[in-house]
This record gives sequence, structure tokens and C-alpha cells, in this order.
Amino acid sequence: MTYKLKLLPWCIVRRFPNSSSQVIIRFRRRNDAEAHLQILKGNNPSASYEVFFDITSEPTDLAGKRALLQFQPDVD
Repeated sequence: MTYKLKLLPWCIVRRFPNSSSQVIIRFRRRNDAEAHLQILKGNNPSASYEVFFDITSEPTDLAGKRALLQFQPDVD
């Protein structure tokens, strides 16, 4: 997750009938997300929207980190 996305943790997600979902827009504050959610529901009442706090962490690549931390002796 980029630094910019970390600054916008509140997101509105649209749910689809086939069990998939899509992030529509992100916000810094929950009340901004909820206000925008009311507008979305007013414009498209048949769609399913939800507000979420996105705490997705960055994926850890342990093998890559171990390779960087291993001591590599100089061979001349």
C-alpha cells in the first residue's frame, strides 16, 4: 500500500451479485465517506455499497528480505 493510500483509510466499496467487490473512492475521514455514501445510494438505490476502514498491510516478501540481510563476503 502506498503512502498516499495510507492517508486515505476510509473507502466505499461496491458489492456485486457475483461476490466480487470494487473500491469506489477513498477518504481521510469516516464522516466524509458516509456523506458520499448517502449521495451514491440516492443516485443508484439498487446498488449495494458499504463503508470500510482499510487496514490492509503491505505484503511481506520474507525470501527477498532474507536475501538482503544475508552476509555476502567479498570474493576478489
